[in-house]
Parts: sequence; C-alpha cells; structure tokens
Amino acid sequence: MKILFTVAFLDIKESLRSKWFYVYAFVFGGLMALFFITGISDSVVMGFTGLSRALLIFIQVTIVILPIFILITTVKSISGDRESNILEYMLSFPISLRNYYWGKMLGRFFIVFLPVFLTLVLGVLFGLFKGGEMPWAIVLLYSGMLFSLTFLFLGVAFLLSSIVKSTDVALGTAFMTWIVLLAFIDIALMGLMLQNRIDDKIVVALAMLNPIEVFRIGAIALFDPELTVIGPVAYYLLDTLGRTFTILYAILYPIIVGGVLSFIGYGVFRKKDLL
Repeated sequence: MKILFTVAFLDIKESLRSKWFYVYAFVFGGLMALFFITGISDSVVMGFTGLSRALLIFIQVTIVILPIFILITTVKSISGDRESNILEYMLSFPISLRNYYWGKMLGRFFIVFLPVFLTLVLGVLFGLFKGGEMPWAIVLLYSGMLFSLTFLFLGVAFLLSSIVKSTDVALGTAFMTWIVLLAFIDIALMGLMLQNRIDDKIVVALAMLNPIEVFRIGAIALFDPELTVIGPVAYYLLDTLGRTFTILYAILYPIIVGGVLSFIGYGVFRKKDLL
C-alpha cells in the first residue's frame, strides 16, 4: 500500500510540473468567476435564481469540458511512460504492476477531480457571501455526480492508455471517444426516433447507457424535478424510474462502468507487452 501511494504521489508531482494542470484549473476557476462577475447568479432563467442558476450553468459547461480534459491529459499516462521508457525505469524498482497501475490512477484522479471540486466549493462560498441560499442537497449530490463522471472517464482513459502504445494514437482515440459520447450517439438515436423503426422505449433505454446523457439528465433532475427541459420523454423517465432513482442512477452507473473499464484496462496492462 505504501508503494501504491508513493506512485500516486509521484504522478501528482509530475502533473503539477505540467502546464496542462494550471490551464485545467484556470478554465474551471475562471468560468465560475466569470459567472458571478457577469451577474448570472442575479438573473432569473426558467425559474432558477441565485446560486442555483450559477450551478446550473456550471453543470452544462462541465458536461462538455470535463470529459475531454480527463481523456486528453490522462490517456497518455501509461502509453507516454511506455513510449519514453519511463515505464521500464519504474519497473526496475521493486514496484508491482498492480501498484504502478492503481497508483497512477489514484494520483491522476486526485489531480483532475480536485480543481473541479474546489471550483464548486469556491462558487458556493462566493454565492453565500453575496447573500444567496445554500442548496445543501444540490451541492452534495452534484459533488457525487462530479466524482462519478471523473471516475468513469479515468477508467476509459486508462483502458485506452493500456491498449495503445503510441501517444498520438491514444490522443486520437480519446478525442473520437469524446465525440461519439457527446454527439454521435444522440444524433443516431434521434435519427432512429424520426424513422420510427424501433420502439421509443428502446431508444430511451439506449440513451440512458450513454454516461454523458445520464449525467445531463441527473443534473437537470437536481434543479428541475419535472424534467421539463427535456420535453415529453420526461414523463416516461419519471413514470419509469422516478426522480430519486434517476439521480442515484446518474451517480452509481458511471462509477460501476468506470470500475469495470479500469479493471479491464488493468487486465490488458498485465498481459500486454510492457515495453
């Protein structure tokens, strides 16, 4: 266990020396500051005001930015070490493959989750300072959703990093994964609905397998219990799952999928040629 934490600590130090971490932290921190500076928290949109309004906008930004930042910066974690011969050097020490893999993942999780979580906390504190009300339930549930989304895409990134050897291929694969999850699946599902070749319930079920879609619906459910934003499909979701289960599903489903992908990546990493 000590070796695992040592590997994690080394990965954190390496990330702190990289410019991408400060760009990553600046993007989220700067966006939250921009929300308050421009008076978004003082506006009223669809009934949302104050801190709830700022958090709602922050969620929409997170859906787009967080996955691609995690994939692009993390997919090079193992493949980059392999390509630069750092992996060979690390394994010359008494470090097991298990400690190396999970230590890298632990360190990278800390470094990608902390800036987003701190941005959320600072936004809440600033909203309270301005006299807003503290939506404790929303903040806690949204923190859990950020945790699950981060863990999911770390699992995806480490799986891709274990499979490919070249960092260029890893980056291209990560970008395509993000594009498919963000846009192509929704477009394909809408096409199926328009053609009406399959039952609408099946289309909704397939949409709920997309983790980004699950995060989006769960985030909306935090602020809009009736899910009026997503239209008629809201009636089916609420009647079938209910608001409480929808939010729990949005938290637990990405964690389960991320865990499965992480273990698959570890299995590939163990069996594949390491050098």
